[in-house]
Amino acid sequence: MIRRILVCGAILTALLTISPPPSSGASKEIQELQRDVAQLQDMIRALQTTQNDRLTRLDTLVQQSLASANDAGKSVAIIQSTIQNSMSELQTKVSAPVVGLGKRMDDVSNDVRTLQQAMSDLAAVVSKMQSLLNDINTNIKANQGTIPPPPGGNTGAGQGGPPPGGSALGGPAATDNTPPSGEKPQISSNELIANANRDRSSGKLELAIREYSDYLRWYGNTDLASVAQFNIGYIRYQQGDYENAVKELDVVLEKFSENTRTPDAMYYKGLSLMRLQRKTDASKEFINLMKKYPRNDLAPKACEQLKYLGMNCPTARAAAPPKGAARRNNKK
Repeated sequence: MIRRILVCGAILTALLTISPPPSSGASKEIQELQRDVAQLQDMIRALQTTQNDRLTRLDTLVQQSLASANDAGKSVAIIQSTIQNSMSELQTKVSAPVVGLGKRMDDVSNDVRTLQQAMSDLAAVVSKMQSLLNDINTNIKANQGTIPPPPGGNTGAGQGGPPPGGSALGGPAATDNTPPSGEKPQISSNELIANANRDRSSGKLELAIREYSDYLRWYGNTDLASVAQFNIGYIRYQQGDYENAVKELDVVLEKFSENTRTPDAMYYKGLSLMRLQRKTDASKEFINLMKKYPRNDLAPKACEQLKYLGMNCPTARAAAPPKGAARRNNKK
């Protein structure tokens, strides 16, 4: 735009220069026009000077910006290099301890496995030694005659012998627990009950029943006799032989005095009766359990069975349960 104005001014000046001498009338107008052109040229030169100054300042600012940008790039590169160096040093410092810790953990794991294997071997050796000691103890007792034979005739019930006129439980039982005349037990009561419990836990149920029956035959007057009788009934319940389960559990309830297995016998007898579709008898058994042992752990379960049968649970009596009924032996 400024360049065009300058060109126009130059053309106008040239025209005025080459034009013929003006007349006296037009001379004044030409002089005014020349003066205006001169003023226009001055203004153009001033405008061009201002424009040049502005372009110079803008160029200076651009140069300064480029220099600042270059400095910032250098600073960023320095910071990035510092961070990378720091990370490399940190990785070098941490990796060595981590590798050492991993190796130490592997060593500890190997030591633990070795210790576990040693403990397993030791347990096997102890078990073999215990079995050997039990056999030696049994043989010594048998040779020394320390295990008394079952009493005969009408002398009454001695240790391990059944009372006269019935089984070891004091009357007719679901199974015949009367030992043959002159037969001697070949194992102690503790070993026999322990073997029966172990066989029951390992799933050898028929063998466990025979061992519990042997226990009742020889040691029917001991404290664990009621437990052995209950376990026979409980195994029958597990096998689905509910008829014999009811019979065996009845022995616990009828032939033994009240004991820690009485509530259990009542509960599983009720369950067996339910399986036999004898719902009325089952409900009576559950109701008796709740009334007699309201604070026993099996009382709420008996209530649930009653509700399943469509009956209401009786109100628990305020009196304390009979002696020994609040405790339950968890070993079956």
